[in-house]
Amino acid sequence: MSNFIPPTRKTFVAWDYVIFAALLVVSASIGIFFAIKERKKKKTDDFLVGGKQFTCGPVALSLTASFMSAVTVLGAPADVYRFGASYVIFFVAYLFVTILTSELFVPVFYRSGITSAYQYVELRFNKVVRYAATAVYIVQTILYTGVVVYAPALALNQVTGFDLWGAVFATGIVCTFYCTLGGLKAVVWTDAFQMVVMIMGLLSVLIQGTIINNGTTNIWNININGSRLNVFDFDTDPLRRHTFWTLSVGGTFTWLGIYGVNQSAIQKCISCKSELHAKLALYLNLLGLWIILVCAVFSGLLMYAHYKSCDPWTAGFVSAPDQLMPYFVMEVFAKMPGLPGLFVACAFSGTLSTVAGSINALATVTYEDFVKACFQNISDRKGAWICKGLCVLFGVLCTAMSVVASFMGGLVQAAGSIQGMCGGPMLGLFTLGIVFPWTNWKGALGGLLTGITLTFWVAIGSFIYPVPMTKSRPLDLDTAGCKVFNESMLPTVLTSTAAQLFRPELADTWYSISYLYISAVGCLSCIIAGLLISFITGYQRPEEVRPSLVRPICNILWFWSPKMKTLFWCGVQHDREDIHENNGKTEYQMNITDKPQKEQALEDRLNKEITIEKQISFTDDKTAHINKGFDKESYF
Repeated sequence: MSNFIPPTRKTFVAWDYVIFAALLVVSASIGIFFAIKERKKKKTDDFLVGGKQFTCGPVALSLTASFMSAVTVLGAPADVYRFGASYVIFFVAYLFVTILTSELFVPVFYRSGITSAYQYVELRFNKVVRYAATAVYIVQTILYTGVVVYAPALALNQVTGFDLWGAVFATGIVCTFYCTLGGLKAVVWTDAFQMVVMIMGLLSVLIQGTIINNGTTNIWNININGSRLNVFDFDTDPLRRHTFWTLSVGGTFTWLGIYGVNQSAIQKCISCKSELHAKLALYLNLLGLWIILVCAVFSGLLMYAHYKSCDPWTAGFVSAPDQLMPYFVMEVFAKMPGLPGLFVACAFSGTLSTVAGSINALATVTYEDFVKACFQNISDRKGAWICKGLCVLFGVLCTAMSVVASFMGGLVQAAGSIQGMCGGPMLGLFTLGIVFPWTNWKGALGGLLTGITLTFWVAIGSFIYPVPMTKSRPLDLDTAGCKVFNESMLPTVLTSTAAQLFRPELADTWYSISYLYISAVGCLSCIIAGLLISFITGYQRPEEVRPSLVRPICNILWFWSPKMKTLFWCGVQHDREDIHENNGKTEYQMNITDKPQKEQALEDRLNKEITIEKQISFTDDKTAHINKGFDKESYF
């Protein structure tokens, strides 16, 4: 019970409702537009991957909007407010994630000609591993989407008094509506629009917040005095929540599970018209990630400068740290009608883009991995309708899951824990397939199950036995400037020490590991277990692995000599033909870029062709070779 006098609650005015409603109307209209425009295209590929005709620009905006959700808009500033600006070290993690995704994972997925990322798992291993991976992805995405649906509803409830669950259901309905009508094209172009709204909303807060707090110099000095700018902490203790290592190393594992192997991201990359456009989209997306990150961090610093002597959370004016940002917005825009609506539209934009992308991805993997496996001869028209039905189904499930999200605590940590629980083992699985050619299907399945077991163990344990506030090390917050009923302060928090007596030993060790390391635990345990099981059960012979399904790290390093690359190919025949079936026809693809090797490979291939022809017929070699249809120029 608090003895502070809460300020008068501020609510939306007419212009706020108009701006917020405009976001929903425009988003829904984009879905209607593409439903009308694409009405004659009945192929499932047009619905699921937009006919693979996207350029890098809209895909880059869509990627950024999809994963910079309301969790970032609301949770990141609150995290900076409480723990300091070390959050900005994600800058390093985003860089590594973008490079690894564009150079290691996307080339393999794009060249495989897949629609679902888990089709790759079957090509590399078998159907059993594919179905297991798909099931894990579905669980992960529904859980995560529940968090990002709940986040903006919480913001609306705080700033307008709207019914919390009414806002949750409104979010789910709008997302499901335009995703079902327009497919991936509607999702991508709506994301692009919503990304613009997110930037406008954050910039409006930064500009007005800076003005009312007397400029950047004053804000900077206040945060220095409050220890908010002690960014670099090189403590290697894995139990520390945020240090340089947890944010850079742990953050890389966490976000690589999101960008590198997540169906929602991969689906947008393979929808590009070329591999080059897919890579450019990722690098342009990096710029967007950095912009959103800087805006979120500076918003947290603004809040601390504004509330340096009267913390709304400690004073009890808000019930959770994630409500701090909307509370701050309503104060700084108290005399500027319309701008609070713009900020809430900003938070909703992140959520709409994330939820719609997740719904579309869930429909894709379910259709490709389960429906088509059970029903072989589905027409394109019927397939498109099934995909629309799946969008509706997953829209309902993701919205319902937001009820669970309301019990998960802080948005940033809840989202990071969910991504780590499932994203880490999934990252390990794909890494086993792409980087380690001797992994067999038993090792892949065993590694995935090992990673899932460990990550769920630590995540559930940390949920049951939360890390004490003293260990998470929040920075000091002051309430000396708040108005009080009287001078005798009543305690605002009563801590029960009895519960602490029954904490098991693991609660302060294994269960207290930083949430950013959960993904690393899952990934590394999956890789180690997968390799051990593969060697115990009889490893996959590398020369039997299709070259296009693996991509050694050394291939990314352009300065390596051909001899060194061959050594580190570990037996995979990257300098030979990659033979695969495409629409019933056998195709040959050369996988080498070094010119002397190409010439030698061509000569070997020509000799092989001539030898075969001599065995078949005694006719003229040259005529037989022409009839064979071998073309030197088209071969490369």
